[in-house]
Amino acid sequence: MPLTTYTAGEVLTAASLNANFTFAAANPTGGLTLVTAQVIGSAVSSVAVTSAFSTTYDNYKIMVSGGVASTSGAIGLKLGSTTTGYYFSGYNVGWTGTLNGNGTGNGSEFSSVGHGNTAILTLNLELVNPFLADETMLYATKIDASTGGSTNMVNGFLNNQTSYTGFTLTPASGTLTGGTIYVYGYAKA
Repeated sequence: MPLTTYTAGEVLTAASLNANFTFAAANPTGGLTLVTAQVIGSAVSSVAVTSAFSTTYDNYKIMVSGGVASTSGAIGLKLGSTTTGYYFSGYNVGWTGTLNGNGTGNGSEFSSVGHGNTAILTLNLELVNPFLADETMLYATKIDASTGGSTNMVNGFLNNQTSYTGFTLTPASGTLTGGTIYVYGYAKA
């Protein structure tokens, strides 16, 4: 179909565009979709996020935006009420370039997947298969946003075939205040 020719000085309108283009509905199956947003309370020792995982998605992204911790330290993640079978390892690199590795076998949670201090909370991770009756895989990065801090990468899996609908975030010590936990689902198609 030939395009319409316009003359200098004419005004382009939606009606004139419609004569030259066809439009399709947006693809509702692509990208990330916000599943839930949970506000962190004031001076809480843990935050449970329920109804986060379902059959709609297999893979999820979890992020924390805003908020602070009462003390500087790691934030851990526990799926459902499971307190055994967390296998993970990671490394951190300090701002001076110092590299340290760590790992845990059959731990009580995925520890050190986020970090908090009196200025900020940081958490950015992905979970694969938390709702499926299969091992759940974790990929996490965190930043200790302080002058003596570091960046950290943690990868691991939960050694069971349990289907989970929610999780809990817990600081290693102290409490969390403010901020929001965002859970996104990755489209299957």
